[in-house]
Amino acid sequence: MTKKIDYLIEKLEQEANKIKPGMEIFDRGEILTLGDGIATVSGLPQVMYNEIVEFSNKVKGLAFNLEKDKIGVIILGDYLKLKQGDLVRSTGQVLAIPVSEKFLGRIINPLGKTLDGKGEIKTNKTNTLEKIAPGVVDRQGVDAPLQTGIKAIDSMIPIGRGQRELIIGDRGTGKTAIAIDTILNQKSEKVICIYVAIGQRRARIAKIYEKLRQQNSLDYTIIVAANASDPASLQYIAPYAGCAIGEFFMNQGKDVLIVYDDLSKHAWAYRQLSLLLKRPSGREAYPGDIFYLHSRLLERACRLSDKLGRGSITALPIIETQSGDLSAYIPTNVISITDGQIYLEPDLFFAGVRPAINVGLSVSRVGGAAQIKAMRKIAGQLRLDLAQYRELAAFTQFSTDLDLETKKKIERGSRISELFKQPQYQPMTVEKQVAIVWIATQGYLDDVPIDLIHQFEEKFLNFLEKKAKDLLLNIKKQKEVSSQMETKLKKLITSFKKDFKSEYKLEENQEDVG
Repeated sequence: MTKKIDYLIEKLEQEANKIKPGMEIFDRGEILTLGDGIATVSGLPQVMYNEIVEFSNKVKGLAFNLEKDKIGVIILGDYLKLKQGDLVRSTGQVLAIPVSEKFLGRIINPLGKTLDGKGEIKTNKTNTLEKIAPGVVDRQGVDAPLQTGIKAIDSMIPIGRGQRELIIGDRGTGKTAIAIDTILNQKSEKVICIYVAIGQRRARIAKIYEKLRQQNSLDYTIIVAANASDPASLQYIAPYAGCAIGEFFMNQGKDVLIVYDDLSKHAWAYRQLSLLLKRPSGREAYPGDIFYLHSRLLERACRLSDKLGRGSITALPIIETQSGDLSAYIPTNVISITDGQIYLEPDLFFAGVRPAINVGLSVSRVGGAAQIKAMRKIAGQLRLDLAQYRELAAFTQFSTDLDLETKKKIERGSRISELFKQPQYQPMTVEKQVAIVWIATQGYLDDVPIDLIHQFEEKFLNFLEKKAKDLLLNIKKQKEVSSQMETKLKKLITSFKKDFKSEYKLEENQEDVG
């Protein structure tokens, strides 16, 4: 019996030695008011802006309003579990999200919890959601293209790695379609993609996930989802969470593409939180710091210097306009922050021009620096020609007496416009784009009937794949079109056109007038 007692005493001493005495110091307060995902808390005099606070039932919140005798807290969870008088404590930690390569192919919420039913992801690494953007010295110029696979964009409104290009337009004009096609095109580009869904329906996010799965694009894609049914607090932090994950990969020297779909709903969520916290409202009831909301997010997109590994984040923010009003508060704010915009026009969309890009109002402020030499050489005048065509077409639609030069511009422009129509989920490699844009700018489509443009394009690209695959590989490798390549292209297109005209019974000198 004595031996047993001695044994127990020895075990207790061993366990006691493992315990390291210490104490935890934290501020404590209590809930004064509560409602709509917002709590007003007394106490916590040392709390920091954006610090995590913890309520008595383990629900977390974010210190958002710091006042003299109280703080406003955004509740990051089910606020229905809380009640007035509940205790709250500070944690000394700012809001952060877990980061890991294991997130690739998964759907997560802005707090890093998985939503796809495939189990939680365990990682010890975290990144803070709010971070100061890299300074001027830590950046370098945008000089590497990010290929979207969309002919109209890669040729006329090129996007570079590290750029911020806004996609803007009315509801249902194909904004998300452009973003998803760009993600699909990164399969062979070694670019990690993050799709941030803000205030979207669950069914829509599930549809996007399924499309990415069907196209084998999940291996390099992460979906960060704050659904329409989620509280405004999660919708507010969603884009910062996506950016924090992107910075994890960028700091490893990798290229990242982030799509924010969309920042209009993000601004609405922030406005809702601000009004509930009784912040002074300004234009359209938005708070005074609404510009800072998006500028501090989008400024984090950049291309790092050689010293920091040359990683990059390319941002594609999406903004929804109302009845094409580009002069509204949020659209003008984001236009002034970004490096250009792709404007999708409803009239073009409903006329069957898809993607419905208005060339006159769309611009890339990086320009030719974000194109390979081959595309820059052949597409120099393309954007101007297409813009002129659309102006002439609108001006002359009621006129029958046109001079030869105007008629020629309209004929070529109509064929180029038809050529730039591109089905969804069918991005095109850059070497094929170069070939097809070259034949359009050289006038080889001028005598092809408009209703046969797409058949001509499809058959010509198949012809190149079979007869001149080495030419496509050379364009891809050398990224330019030499004089020898042009000579070969001329021979190939001349040979192909004879067979095409014979197949469709077109006369050699036929000139279609559309």
